[in-house]
Amino acid sequence: MPRLVTPFVLAPAFVLAVALSSSEAAADYFGAIAFSQDTGAVGYGYDYPSRAAAEERALDECGEACEVVVWFQNACGALAVGDDNGYGSAWAANRREAENIALNNCKQNAENCSVRRWVCTTR
Repeated sequence: MPRLVTPFVLAPAFVLAVALSSSEAAADYFGAIAFSQDTGAVGYGYDYPSRAAAEERALDECGEACEVVVWFQNACGALAVGDDNGYGSAWAANRREAENIALNNCKQNAENCSVRRWVCTTR
């Protein structure tokens, strides 16, 4: 006699598939931008599993005399730089907003500000 497969047998596989896909969707991604007012060097990192990892990547890429000027989680970050390496940085839900806030922050410290670097995580 043929054996019937009941929905209860398939349920564990379905639950596992949903759990795996939802854990990927819920993942946090971190990013950071580093900057040196002395040299004007910039470094960045994005889509890292922790703030520390994103900051480490940004600092490694930037070089000596750099500091992390902004970090973000599941978002975008921006750095605007003006005369004499005056700068402003910001993070926001999207690129445009992060750039606008960074530019406004920069204008409080320098003239002729422009966005030097922006970066967004995958989310």
